[in-house]
Amino acid sequence: METSEESLDARARAAAESVKGAFGHEFLGMRGTWLAWVWAPHPRPQLPWSEWHYWWQAHLLDCLVDAALRELRTGDAAPEQGLPPSLALAQRHLKGIRLRNFGRFPNLFFDDMAWLALASARTDGLARKLTGSGLPPAGDAVQVLAEKLRAGHTDDLGGGMFWNTRRKYKNTATTGPAALFFARTGDTERAQALVDWLYRNLLDPELGLFLDGLHLENDGGTRLDRAVYAYNQGPVLGALLELGGGNLGPAEELVHAVDAGLTDELGRVKAHGGGDGGLFMGILGRYLAVAAADRRLPEGTRATARRLVVDTAEAIWQGRDKRDHQMVFPAHPGEAATSSYPPGSPVELCTQLQAWMLLEAAATLAADGN
Repeated sequence: METSEESLDARARAAAESVKGAFGHEFLGMRGTWLAWVWAPHPRPQLPWSEWHYWWQAHLLDCLVDAALRELRTGDAAPEQGLPPSLALAQRHLKGIRLRNFGRFPNLFFDDMAWLALASARTDGLARKLTGSGLPPAGDAVQVLAEKLRAGHTDDLGGGMFWNTRRKYKNTATTGPAALFFARTGDTERAQALVDWLYRNLLDPELGLFLDGLHLENDGGTRLDRAVYAYNQGPVLGALLELGGGNLGPAEELVHAVDAGLTDELGRVKAHGGGDGGLFMGILGRYLAVAAADRRLPEGTRATARRLVVDTAEAIWQGRDKRDHQMVFPAHPGEAATSSYPPGSPVELCTQLQAWMLLEAAATLAADGN
């Protein structure tokens, strides 16, 4: 089966163009803005309060940065004002997010804000590397959201991040991406404290995987949510690698725990269906690709991480369906897109973003020789 660097880049490009073409639009027709519909085709008419899912848009922004890096690597897209086209689109996307979110970046959920902070930091960082200056409004988003995230990290339950501003639940879904954000932006002491809290409170020692979270009960007690989700493992893995040092051993163990506990019978990362779960497999794949490229890890661990990414991406690609100028990807590896989305039915943005993430990750690993 042909999986050369060229073909993997072409696959990632096809996924990117399909998502942008099928879901992308100017917010309320305003020039200089861009958002993605939740469904394609989308319900009409477009209204200011139409469903949009803040955290899905954050992952779309991350995908645009992936695409910009690929455009720089392959040189197959003409720059726009000195920027790769996908990075120029990322700037419009951030403007669309802010307008749709009532003129501001913060919202009520710390996990949402952590994801947007991570993607905005990547956006601003790449622009700074290319031009010597940041990319408004990405830098604004990073600054504002960092302040909000610091407020979500409290001593309640011994540390960790609250899920939302109701402050009744501390979970991996927020603590993981927040730890990664703080590690990437230089607040390593806070990042390490968040990782340590996860290991003390939410690691299942038998599975080697992180459970969902701790509810703070009205009587002052706690209730553990033992659900295990693929996406919760990804940013923790990313934070461990970003922090390095003594965190590399736990990172190695986490890769192998994922391989043992979150894969199907053919060794591909398990998916979690549609809705918010339609992003979970892709998010884990993003950070497995980071592990596969990290030469501080043992070769066997890197090979495992690479196999998980490449095999899952391959299965998603093989299940694709082409219809009406849109490439549709399945929600689960090994499944046909026509099973996930029968012809004539609307397609969810989340699962298509997930496929795009995985295909960009596989292309990057091939290009870097990993």
